Amino acid sequence: MILFKPEHVQPIIRGKKTQTRRTGKCRWRPGSIHQAKTDFKKGSKPFALLRIVSVRQERLGDISEEDAKREGYPSIEAYKEVFKRIYGWWDPNELVWVVDFEVVSV
Repeated sequence: MILFKPEHVQPIIRGKKTQTRRTGKCRWRPGSIHQAKTDFKKGSKPFALLRIVSVRQERLGDISEEDAKREGYPSIEAYKEVFKRIYGWWDPNELVWVVDFEVVSV
């Protein structure tokens, strides 16, 4: 399972968000399929099934403009503001997992 904020549901379904950056352990492998949900509640239904295309680790500050667009945002600055709102911080030297995915079904 991969959790997303409700604001990311429509961009994922529409194919505008095809990448996510995550902290912590790597829980994803290329080729694996995961349920995309907005919460952990028992009985909650996934809004999509996602196939992991690739996984890599990089510094948060190494995000490119193209990556910001894959994250569903028009610019690095827009993505940075959302990241800070979600995580409460922005450290350009922090290592994060970059997960590229595609929608298998909705």
